[in-house]
Amino acid sequence: MQCAKALFTSQFFAARAGCGHPAPDPIFIVGLPRAGSTLLEQILSSHSAVEGTMELPDLIAIVRDLNARSGRADGSAYLEMLAGCAPQELRALGERYLAATRVQRRTGRPMFVDKMPNNFAHLGLIHLLLPNARVIDARRHPLACCWSNFRQHFASGQSFTYDLDDLGRYYRDYVELMAHFDTVLPGRVHRVYYERLVEDIETEVRRLLDYCGLPFEAACLRFHATDRAIRTASSEQVRQPIYRDGIDHWRQFESWLEPLKKALGPVLDAYPGVPSFARDGSTG
Repeated sequence: MQCAKALFTSQFFAARAGCGHPAPDPIFIVGLPRAGSTLLEQILSSHSAVEGTMELPDLIAIVRDLNARSGRADGSAYLEMLAGCAPQELRALGERYLAATRVQRRTGRPMFVDKMPNNFAHLGLIHLLLPNARVIDARRHPLACCWSNFRQHFASGQSFTYDLDDLGRYYRDYVELMAHFDTVLPGRVHRVYYERLVEDIETEVRRLLDYCGLPFEAACLRFHATDRAIRTASSEQVRQPIYRDGIDHWRQFESWLEPLKKALGPVLDAYPGVPSFARDGSTG
């Protein structure tokens, strides 16, 4: 994370303005699992201009290839490769992503959703490759989100969810990195807080669609009636009208969550705000 923050500055992005592929098709939903990303995907996929796909691996495949080209085992080595890419290389990588994801697009709708949550770690890459793509940060109360992850058995790929301390530090790093991008790319990311969505779905959906440049459609409020394949742990939940049950479920287990609270530190106290260490780049 610190390597990404050091590389991706306002000056870095300004020097590469106009690079990448101009297609506005992708809508990336990022954040932590169990933060409402499947719900947001279902809402957007209920719009006549948006196609839902799945948690696509294609951006992470580009990261792996760049890492391999670096010849180093360090997982952040791709950042050095990215810094050295010429404008035509950045556009070619954007074209590669669009070509790889085309197989998932079967309806002819102009926009599509990629809801791989872990892509938050590669927001700088997204902006360089696809500067007109939308990025939505699905955020949920840290205790609710982390507890939901801890109790969910993922098939693979989310090893940080097996330990409360790891979960807290991961959530904290996520908040810090997103705060960095809010600073160097102001307005680039649209954030949806799960609790606000539950309390006032129409207001939040209208804000979401406005960010995506889409007109309001009432079908987005009837997302549970949209018939499509869903391959995540929330598949049954999003086939029901929105409900409050998941907001405070963690409170039943609060006495066991002290390691998580300690790891979260000021991120927990500041929610839905961001603590000063995340804004100013210090370690907290």
